Amino acid sequence: MFIGDLDKVVSLLLSLSGRLLRVETTLDTLDAETEHHERLPLLEKKRQLLRQLSEAQDLKDHVDRREQAVSRVLSRCLSPEQHRDYSHFVKMKAALLVEQRQLEDKIRLGEEQLRGLRESLGLGLGLGMGMSMGYGHY
Repeated sequence: MFIGDLDKVVSLLLSLSGRLLRVETTLDTLDAETEHHERLPLLEKKRQLLRQLSEAQDLKDHVDRREQAVSRVLSRCLSPEQHRDYSHFVKMKAALLVEQRQLEDKIRLGEEQLRGLRESLGLGLGLGMGMSMGYGHY
């Protein structure tokens, strides 16, 4: 149960952090002349995400305390080598979740850039590059 909770809390933290970053980036791209009514919803969303992020961090702190309790119990049941393996697994689980999210974000960004490039080249209609450039018969 602890590992499942760790997975969920780390995923929640990553999701909220990513959403907050997108809102902050959007706010940063708005110029000073942007209407107040356009900025206001973004500022409210930022406050909401900061509150949720704080709550998620509290959950993470609770999961960390549970991990310490589980580790103490397992240290009595496992050999020192098995306990080291368990500790390594817990640390790697969180690190791999972070890495997985980063890779997913890079893939999503690459796909968006590719889609934008295709659209700017007029290839967004599902035609292959060769076909749209008149080289379809080769």
